[in-house]
Amino acid sequence: MKNSDKNPRFAFFGTPDRAVIALETLNKSGIKPALVVTQPDRPQGRKLALTPPPAKVWALKENVPVLQPENLNDGAFLDTLRKGGFDFFVVVAYGKIFSQNILDIPKYGCINLHASLLPHLRGSSPVETAVLTDDRNTGATVILMDNQMDHGPIILQEPATIPKWPLPADDLAKILVEKGGELLVRAMRGIMSGEIKPAEQNHSEATFTKKISKEDGAIDLAADPYKNFLKYNAYKGWPGIHFFVEHSGKKIRVNITEAAFENGAFVVKKVIPEGKKETTWQAFNQNLTSSSSSKADL
Repeated sequence: MKNSDKNPRFAFFGTPDRAVIALETLNKSGIKPALVVTQPDRPQGRKLALTPPPAKVWALKENVPVLQPENLNDGAFLDTLRKGGFDFFVVVAYGKIFSQNILDIPKYGCINLHASLLPHLRGSSPVETAVLTDDRNTGATVILMDNQMDHGPIILQEPATIPKWPLPADDLAKILVEKGGELLVRAMRGIMSGEIKPAEQNHSEATFTKKISKEDGAIDLAADPYKNFLKYNAYKGWPGIHFFVEHSGKKIRVNITEAAFENGAFVVKKVIPEGKKETTWQAFNQNLTSSSSSKADL
């Protein structure tokens, strides 16, 4: 059997829902990882219940073995990887940097799916940054990983067809990761057959994204309405967008949960005031103005 005719044996490194999209796409293409490596279970929610990451949930459902190392350089973990006979390590939204001793383990190397057209938008938030900056020229890239972030040579790259714009970051991620999952299949088979040769990125054209923090969701309701709508879409879900108001002598945080861009205006539809339940913007404003001590800090 030629290399191009057999399915690759690979370990999949990924953690959040976006990683599961890639796993599903790979699975539909007829290839399934021999191992899933994901982050450890973490406390989540108000009750801080120990919760498995989405990639682990998928793996257990599909009867795929799972490893959740805290330390990627743990000796026992590295021994397991070395004994696995892997052709590839496939990395999609894993959340940790690989050292060279991991990069050197698989026969054909470690490959990473990145949700941008590299070298544009390297870093941890390419999808959110594309939405935030109104950058519709995006797509998916599969690279052969090296020891620098999103720096390795490009194996395959394709722009994405986006049906509407702007759209929430999670919706854009689904489009890009599904396309990227198809590229991963072609990339692995093409490398194994020798039909695809990775090409070095043009590093002089690299642009970079930043790690998103909760504070990035702060919004000025008096700012440019379209930019506010882009921010709402970029950060919808997490970290979300918010503003502060003075109410009854206290500054309270108000999370915007639903908004739209209508007739050139950023229109807030629903909010969750700090310590309260979700309410309509109209009801929130009525409650705010009913108190003589309330003063909006917009």
